[in-house]
Amino acid sequence: DVGSEVLEHARHTVELNEAVDNVASNHLSNVSGELRLSAPPSISDSLLAPLIGASQASYPKVRVQVFITDRIVDQIAEGVDLAFKVGEQLKDSALVARRILTYRHQLVASPSYVSKCKRLQKPQDLLEHRLLAFSFWTPTKTWNFVHTNGSKKETLTFQPFLAMNDYAGLATALLAGTGIGDLPPLVQPELLRDGRLVEVMPRWHFTVFNLWVVHVGNRYLTRPVRVFKEFATQMAPTLFPSLPT
Repeated sequence: DVGSEVLEHARHTVELNEAVDNVASNHLSNVSGELRLSAPPSISDSLLAPLIGASQASYPKVRVQVFITDRIVDQIAEGVDLAFKVGEQLKDSALVARRILTYRHQLVASPSYVSKCKRLQKPQDLLEHRLLAFSFWTPTKTWNFVHTNGSKKETLTFQPFLAMNDYAGLATALLAGTGIGDLPPLVQPELLRDGRLVEVMPRWHFTVFNLWVVHVGNRYLTRPVRVFKEFATQMAPTLFPSLPT
């Protein structure tokens, strides 16, 4: 009974805090404070930088700090307000996640490399080629493919000709005609759009991933955090209107 009474008072307190905050924030241009973000390198230039630039143009009193890393971030211990994370599903019940983009990686190569290739029919044919992969100190890499007809699946395990834990570096190597590799469509999307890279075996697809914006569930969100979360959710699809899925 005591717990129920405390819970009821707590709910009223939260509602009152939100009401006061909304009244004080009627003029969004007055939003001010600090925002701490974390994100993987693969989205830092094509997605994150435009989001932050547009957000700060609308809310110039908000200061932003960004932590770019491939490792898992402890948002509580490291003081991160919002984290951008890539995955099929996020299972941590302590986190609140909102999906902002859905896409699959693409298998790509330079036109010059493709022109020298025998026709590729199935994933196993890739073993005859130099393969580039995102990896960190692991001797082998595995790619999982699904055919567009939905009935065929193949798994390819190989030793990369070039392994690197940086997609921007892999993109440069692919442009130079080093071999065939996978890229997220968020990494330098102009390369495929301009024809400097082309998709290989377009009927065989990689797994679909989601990009999430995540915050700790039991913490009060400041106005800059809430505003940026909504801003990212609305603007991200406009930056990438036609992602491969």
